[in-house]
Amino acid sequence: MPLDVIRSYESPTRVVHGVGAIGSLGQEARRLGITRPLVVTDGGIAAAGILDDAVGALRAAGLDPVVFDEVRANPPIALVDRGAGIYRSERADGLIGLGGGSSIDTAKGIGVVAEHGGSILDYEFGRKPIERRIPPLIAVPTTAGTGSEVTLWAVITDPDRQIKFNVGGVAAIAPWVALIDPALTVNLPPEVTAGTGMDALAHAIECYTMEYHQPVTDAVALQAIDYVARYLRVAYQEPGNLEARYHMSLGAMLAGMSYGTDSAGAAHAMSQSAGGVHDVPHGTLTGRLLGPVVEFNHVAAPDRFASIARAMGVQAGAERAVDEVYRLTDDLGIASLQDLGFSEDEIPLLAKIAFEDPQTVGNPRTLDLGSYEGIYRRTFELGVSR
Repeated sequence: MPLDVIRSYESPTRVVHGVGAIGSLGQEARRLGITRPLVVTDGGIAAAGILDDAVGALRAAGLDPVVFDEVRANPPIALVDRGAGIYRSERADGLIGLGGGSSIDTAKGIGVVAEHGGSILDYEFGRKPIERRIPPLIAVPTTAGTGSEVTLWAVITDPDRQIKFNVGGVAAIAPWVALIDPALTVNLPPEVTAGTGMDALAHAIECYTMEYHQPVTDAVALQAIDYVARYLRVAYQEPGNLEARYHMSLGAMLAGMSYGTDSAGAAHAMSQSAGGVHDVPHGTLTGRLLGPVVEFNHVAAPDRFASIARAMGVQAGAERAVDEVYRLTDDLGIASLQDLGFSEDEIPLLAKIAFEDPQTVGNPRTLDLGSYEGIYRRTFELGVSR
């Protein structure tokens, strides 16, 4: 990084973490002055009993929660706007984002609309600015992947354009508190553990190698890579292993912090845009794309990819980072693009929308349409041959 380039890093989120931390949810909400929180979650969290634990903790602290449990993966504009309407009609004064990245991103979006009005579409990055901080939000992740509990971004789906778009990039959208209880991630299905874990690894690798990296983001990214490399396979193979779940939860959080206010790179440009074409799990799609992107990028920043290899436990240089990412992808059984419903006929479309995604700008190696087409061809090829 040139010495005369001015960078900044800001994280307004207070991080509370530890096994059993969910029990302090009510006290954390009271500390923020919340009396009537809107709990933003999904039906799966309710069915698992985690919603009852959260609501119980809130009520034990004398709060009067309202539940909005309509979140689904890749939350669309209408869902966020509906949630904001419920926030206003129920006279809520704070938010609890309980679940994976979709629930937390929905809660962030609800906060933006509740505070500023209009539709969440109005706040697509590059449109209307987010000028005021969202209402008090406590993010409680139940997966170890997106890091949305500490990021300055929300990702929302526009079904009409068949794309996902970013909202944020400013501290005003960040959760006020990230409440991380690794016990909430115990016994997640293996495919969810694998996909969300690969998403965390992608955040860390892309943010460590992005054009905008800086010492603060470097430090947390490398620690996140270390944790994922050491503990993701264990969490995948032993769903009840609390030590692995603890380190994966913190690894995902650290990877989220590595974003700062900036973008990531090609893997997320591809997965975010392609996720608007086919409604598939974001982490799994990102995980499948990560290896080919690392293979494409490693020649542009060999020292950085050599550091990634060391963080993953090997010593032999940038090429080993490529090998290790592919090995982890295989060990976790990450679904191929074909299995996710994509076809090679879609490569021109997928390349075009990836190239148009803002995260293209942060990639360490210059990209054009042909680059994206080549990475997609390589990904399809690996889906058959590996």
